[in-house]
Amino acid sequence: MKKNQMLLGAAALVLLTAVAPAFADDKADAAATPAAAPADSSEVDALIIIGQGQSRQIQTLNSDAIGLQAAGTSALKAIDKLPGVTFQSADAFGAYEWSTRISIRGFNQNQLGFTLDGVPLGDMSYGNHNGLHISRAIASENIGRVELAQGAGALGTASTSNLGGTLQFFSRDPSEAMGGELDLTGGSDNMHRVFGRFETGAIEQLGGLRGYISVADQKADKWKGGGEQKQRQYDAKVVMPLGQRGDLTGFYHRSERREQDYQDLSFDMIKRLGRNWDNTRPNWGLAIAAANAYQTSTALPAPFKTVDDAYYAGAGVRNDDLYGAKLNLDITDRVTLDATAYQHKNKGQGLWYTPYLASPGFGTAGSTAAPLSIRTTEYDIDRGGLTAGLTIDVGAHRVSGGFWHEVNHFNQARRFYAETAAAPSRNPLDFQSNPFFTQWQYAFETKTTTGHIEDEWTLTDALKVNFGFKAIKVTNNVKTVVGNPLAGEIESKDNFLPQVGFVYKATPDFEVFGGYTENMGAYVSAATSGPFASQNQDRVNYIARTLEPESSKTFELGGRYRTERFQGVAAVYHVTFDNRLLAVAQGAAIEGNAPVLSNVGSVETKGVELAGTYRLTDAWSLYGAYTYNDSKYESDVVSQDGKVQARTKGKTVVNTPKNIFKGEIAFDQAGFFGKLGVAYTDKRYYTYENIGGQAPSTTVADLTLGYRFAEEGWGKGLEVQVNVTNLTDKDYISTIGSGGFVNSDPNGQAMTVLPAPPRQAYLSVKKRF
Repeated sequence: MKKNQMLLGAAALVLLTAVAPAFADDKADAAATPAAAPADSSEVDALIIIGQGQSRQIQTLNSDAIGLQAAGTSALKAIDKLPGVTFQSADAFGAYEWSTRISIRGFNQNQLGFTLDGVPLGDMSYGNHNGLHISRAIASENIGRVELAQGAGALGTASTSNLGGTLQFFSRDPSEAMGGELDLTGGSDNMHRVFGRFETGAIEQLGGLRGYISVADQKADKWKGGGEQKQRQYDAKVVMPLGQRGDLTGFYHRSERREQDYQDLSFDMIKRLGRNWDNTRPNWGLAIAAANAYQTSTALPAPFKTVDDAYYAGAGVRNDDLYGAKLNLDITDRVTLDATAYQHKNKGQGLWYTPYLASPGFGTAGSTAAPLSIRTTEYDIDRGGLTAGLTIDVGAHRVSGGFWHEVNHFNQARRFYAETAAAPSRNPLDFQSNPFFTQWQYAFETKTTTGHIEDEWTLTDALKVNFGFKAIKVTNNVKTVVGNPLAGEIESKDNFLPQVGFVYKATPDFEVFGGYTENMGAYVSAATSGPFASQNQDRVNYIARTLEPESSKTFELGGRYRTERFQGVAAVYHVTFDNRLLAVAQGAAIEGNAPVLSNVGSVETKGVELAGTYRLTDAWSLYGAYTYNDSKYESDVVSQDGKVQARTKGKTVVNTPKNIFKGEIAFDQAGFFGKLGVAYTDKRYYTYENIGGQAPSTTVADLTLGYRFAEEGWGKGLEVQVNVTNLTDKDYISTIGSGGFVNSDPNGQAMTVLPAPPRQAYLSVKKRF
């Protein structure tokens, strides 16, 4: 801890030393400093902006690109077109969290970093312990842009999980003019969505204060089975100008999410029961019959082969509140301060109707109890933090540094709720109350502190280099409320994680970039994953003594080329992923030993990314992206006693297609606009040993067509848009690993895949005023 404090103190000292002359010379240097060159309009207007001048592989997707998706579509699905990205979901909007999977260069979702306006969103996993999903954090209509760094985010990114890439989301700013927007959408499976936003405009009496408030309400039936998925989202943002020196921003986001689950399937189930097989809801009688057969050891009802073929229902219910304030201030013409304070509170339950535990009283004379019950995993998050950064421009050097500190209180519990045999007495889309049994409950506290410092040095007009490092310290504490006694602290710490890079402008149109970055992933504080998941004190003590945090080393080298009609990028990369964490079985399964979280070796990834946009005419444009990614395990998985548990050496990493191609043709002229996108994804494995468990390659197309009415008369601000997803009605596997990854699955028994939805169509009418 002292060493960490010394490093952060040294970083602060360097900044203060640089600040002194900057303040002293402020007035003299201000007159000598030329005005910044205006932004290139052709780049700003592009839907996809390739990160010119950056030493990292980076692209930005703007709000227009997000708006071409069906209303309510997650911004994650919109960025699927970018190189290196694989996105999967079992719904047309990419928002159903249980099924949502995003991977970048062989790293899965919980190994990536996510922020909204600089506020950390955690690792965005389903049972999130330290954040929330972007589809709950803000309505897609209020996202201004999305920035993807495939290899490594900026040193100041507020994340301790960004081993393999960073996604930063930025909300749109309030308008200077009073007005608003009203959007109505309807379509397949009784989907309907209403979005409304009111803009105050700049209020001169309040110093130019401006803001907006919006409400989005969406509901849709599942595309198969019974039940619905719905969400209500409230967003508000206000900006107060601070003269010519900066601004103060306040924000508030509230989400009320209710999702009915799709049944996880296996290849065997799809073969026996078809891709449209799902949970039994609304057929309560069939669910009761299957559970009764299991409880009484009698024959299962048709078409069940096992009691796991279907449950009555599953659901995820979440309420989130995210709020805070952000300050951007030019202290002098050379010194800029930015700081954000935030608070996030979450209440959530993930539930399913389990046939493995009957409701109390089942089997006794005269009882109305059901042979099943509702099992929940319950989540409560209360976290708050502060990020701050200082940037100092001292001629050829642009020095920046800052910190992030967060304290997160996370409570997690496993509970069971009773049901009645005659008919369901509970709604799975409600928060459940009055449990009959709490299996376990733990309280976690996670304290995160990071610091960074970086110098961007302009050596010549053509060459710019950057170098710096960050330090991370994360402590995870646990206390037992109910269940096996568990206590203690586990720490993740690294005082020196360097990042270096360069950009060389070889010609006015062509630049070369490259860099090297090291990152570390902090341990997870949860009872269902990470070091505490064994819920065994001896194993936790062992893990605390022996485990090393996951880490990555990324090399990138590439070039960017841009002319009036074309912008493109080509990059190669090499990533070493060390200390991979996996729960490893100890001995034979019959011995009953619980798996222990262990370091199981490294992964080597190498690949190529190509992307480009070409404007054929003022109306027509082409976009294409190709990724070749080769991710391989470098060793077998071995238990503590030396037994090989999985022969993974040389095998392809799960959920990493080798070839990905994304293509798009778009037009926009005389009010008419449209886009046809095609995506090819190579085969993927959900088995570590690559024995069985292979999802075939697939090609999928989406279509957007629309018309914007003239900017005068009754049609001013009116727009009509039609979206068709899965245009060719392709039958394919979208999500793999929904029920986890397995060593091998030669017979296709693992319930861990979800089919993609069939062709869906939506009509939106948008009015801006």
